Amino acid sequence: MRLAPRKTLLYALGGGLILLTLLGLHLQRRQEIDGLILVALLQGALYLAAVFCIAPSEWRGRLVPFILLVALALRLGPLLAPPSLSTDIYRYVWDGRVQGAGINPYRYMPADPALTALRDAAIYPNINRAGYARTIYPPAAQVIFFLVTRFSERVTAMKLAMLVFDAGTILLIFLLLRRANAPPERVLIYAWHPLTVWEIAGNGHIDAALCFLLALALLFRRQGMTLATGIALAFGTLIKFVPVLLIPALYRRWDWRLPAGFAATIALLYLPFLSVGWRVLGFLPDYVAEERFTGGSGFYLLNLFDYVSGLSDPPVFGYAAIVIAVLGAAALYFLLRPLPGEYGFAVASLVMLLLLLVLVTPHHGWYFLWLLPILCLVPYWPALLLTAMSFILYATLGLAAPARDLVVNSLLYGPFLLAVLIHLCVHRRGRAMAPSGAS
Repeated sequence: MRLAPRKTLLYALGGGLILLTLLGLHLQRRQEIDGLILVALLQGALYLAAVFCIAPSEWRGRLVPFILLVALALRLGPLLAPPSLSTDIYRYVWDGRVQGAGINPYRYMPADPALTALRDAAIYPNINRAGYARTIYPPAAQVIFFLVTRFSERVTAMKLAMLVFDAGTILLIFLLLRRANAPPERVLIYAWHPLTVWEIAGNGHIDAALCFLLALALLFRRQGMTLATGIALAFGTLIKFVPVLLIPALYRRWDWRLPAGFAATIALLYLPFLSVGWRVLGFLPDYVAEERFTGGSGFYLLNLFDYVSGLSDPPVFGYAAIVIAVLGAAALYFLLRPLPGEYGFAVASLVMLLLLLVLVTPHHGWYFLWLLPILCLVPYWPALLLTAMSFILYATLGLAAPARDLVVNSLLYGPFLLAVLIHLCVHRRGRAMAPSGAS
């Protein structure tokens, strides 16, 4: 397709995404969540078409103003609307309020009588797991919650803070693309994604800060600032623990500064909260059980194996050993044989995250946000497809839990794995992912 028709199509797709956002907000106001999920999936299809439109490198930045204008328009409505797909943001505000009162957020669950004086009608009734769970969020997230709530304890203020991180991520992506000599239009891969619209602007997930820190770590790594890379990774790890997996991908052999900066930052961030001892891990151990990982039913591939084989007792420890072995082997490979090229570390980071997501199969769509900053450098289309379809995790399909999980995850991971196979067959070995081109 020539450039002029692509440009026209991109304008139409941007307008279509805005119209679908308005429709989604209307359905959200009517509490028709299934309709909202369908709208988000339709947006995913338009988004993928838009990524195709910006694939040529001849644009030379001329489409960037339009891309940013649409990104802003997509976020305004969800910012002002109440959260609909998740109530996590109320816990963020609560944790900040508890810290503001001089109390360790890991000490009490929200329903504890010791916190009665902090309860109100706007935040406390909407906190999930208030009666049985202390906070799950690590120290870097707690620092953010505390700082934001010193300005305001309103949900909209927390959303605005997440959008500040969101804007920072977009800026860092521009810097990364410039240093990669890649088309700046690729910022669309992050800025127009429905996940950034509904999960950041709409639900205010702390993963916005994680995306910012991942992009910052990538930029520091590109600039050879290994100590700063370790510090950024540590902050990201203490928002959600996943970024620790990227150490092998970003590590420079025999350079001690990254692991030293990482370890020192982790220790310093935990230090103010250690008065509660091991309870500083909060709800995390119980959350793993609640998400059915300890019993095995939370792992899609293990469920699929049980369904096909007819086994009634899933080999949980065996599967966990396989997951650890695969991730460990990949980490060791990247440590011993770093991928070539200026952005080989970005390819390695993408591989580590994709392995985690496919093997562990998280149950919430916002976890796929983590891929987006890397995909701007490594536009690997099977991963783009995976992220665009992630809203299907919200679907119930009118089925009971075990059957629903099997069907929904098959609809999500099945097309992704098929796309990976097609991509490997079409592309020559070693060129399946190319940081400098839109593969």
